[in-house]
Amino acid sequence: MALRGERVTLAHGGGGRAMRDLIEEIFTSAFAPPGMEDQARLMTDALREPGARLAFTTDGFVVTPLEFPGGDIGKLAICGTVNDLAVGGAKPLWLSAAFVIEEGTEFALLRRIVATMAHEAEAAGVRIVTGDTKVVERGACDGVFITTSGIGVIPASRDMAASHVRAGDVAIVNGVLGDHGATILAARGDLALSSAIESDCAALGHLMEAALTAAPQARAARDLTRGGLASALNEIAEEAGCGIVIEEDALPLRAEVVGMCEILGLDPLYLANEGRLVLFAPEEQAEAALAAMQALPEGKGAAIIGRAVADHAGQVRMRTAFGGTRIVDMLVGEQLPRIC
Repeated sequence: MALRGERVTLAHGGGGRAMRDLIEEIFTSAFAPPGMEDQARLMTDALREPGARLAFTTDGFVVTPLEFPGGDIGKLAICGTVNDLAVGGAKPLWLSAAFVIEEGTEFALLRRIVATMAHEAEAAGVRIVTGDTKVVERGACDGVFITTSGIGVIPASRDMAASHVRAGDVAIVNGVLGDHGATILAARGDLALSSAIESDCAALGHLMEAALTAAPQARAARDLTRGGLASALNEIAEEAGCGIVIEEDALPLRAEVVGMCEILGLDPLYLANEGRLVLFAPEEQAEAALAAMQALPEGKGAAIIGRAVADHAGQVRMRTAFGGTRIVDMLVGEQLPRIC
């Protein structure tokens, strides 16, 4: 039987024929998982390498609006989970996807989200192998919530962690900062802001592989999601027990993002990103890592922004364009809600 009507009803979460139709027509038709069992059965030759390790991550995605310039919640779900694996040095392989769907959601919207997920997964080289759907009453969620988990394999030769960062290591970002947060803020229409900025949402597995090939002794990387660059750097400084200094003039920022932040009293260092990371590499390998990033579309705006130092352990500071220095602290509170 085909799906009836144009919107999800509570019957589509009831475990019967309607639920089966929803799963088959919208989800499995796009994701093509290996079989319809209650679990995925996985195997890869990468685990046969002595010393190889599994990496496992999970994340929930809620965003308003569900579709925005440069992406939608489905793209966020795939890219966010792929990136969580990639920044640890893992090769992402398999994902699960669980959906909480509000009664009344249009089938057409679901199909667009799922099509985006299938496209992004294929481009990132991962498979969506298992999942789940739940339907809740109107008002119980904002349209669609997605939870994805990911599994990847870390080669034996890689051992990346924030605690490995040492004084002298160079900090590199792969592109302009704050585009995702600015895009979501403008897309909501609450503040009558117009902008041509698009979300930076992108899967960074291929970029990380290129960077680690060029700089095999890279110490650590973090994706710059909620809390932005500032929060990621503070986490690394605390774990490493060293200080970090960044240069304001070196930060890749769009004039439009800076202008929006000035109007609203926000700091672009704390704006969310969904296709950006910071990588720390030894000084002698930093230029090679930078060039490898810049050779790919996801890294064409890559830049060296600072380095780890022996002073002010656990603290991040920025040399300003005026020649002064200010502390860049961890984000306190919520600068922008529901961005990923």
